[in-house]
Amino acid sequence: MAAYKEIVTKAVVGKGKKRFKNSYTVQADNAPTTILGCWVINHEFKGYKTEDKVGVKGSFDINIWYSYDNDTKTTVINQNIEYNDLFNVKIKENADLSDTDIIVRSLKQPTCGEVNIKDGKTISFTIEKELGVEIVGETKVKIAIEEDEEPWEEIIDEIDDDTLNEIDEVVDENYIKDTNQEG
Repeated sequence: MAAYKEIVTKAVVGKGKKRFKNSYTVQADNAPTTILGCWVINHEFKGYKTEDKVGVKGSFDINIWYSYDNDTKTTVINQNIEYNDLFNVKIKENADLSDTDIIVRSLKQPTCGEVNIKDGKTISFTIEKELGVEIVGETKVKIAIEEDEEPWEEIIDEIDDDTLNEIDEVVDENYIKDTNQEG
């Protein structure tokens, strides 16, 4: 019959991913004629625990380049957008969630999908992103061990000073020099 030991270690005890598509609006200083480009930069985020869900709080900067005055001038709107998204995370049975770490990864960086000019100076756009979450916590693993394990005292051979001196006497310090001169 095999004996077992229990090891306590950190492991992924829950994970999930979610795709988001959110709509936003911004106000332009001038009445836009044409949208010339839209890009997202400086995406930052951090995960946190709520009761039975995981939240991700983050922000990114949106840059919308547009023309105005009948396509004779251009400018760029720069705006920071904050978000707070919640996840349902599948958690392993019997997982202790009291001392856990939340790891968030951006599986698909935020991108600007659709940009439209609305009434007057209002521009609407959609942002798509995908985030993945892992909950790392303590878990127990059982492993089988051999019963005829030798104690540490029997395995370790002691090396005394006399043995070390004998080894030093046998070592030829010029071995590398002699070998390099032959080649």
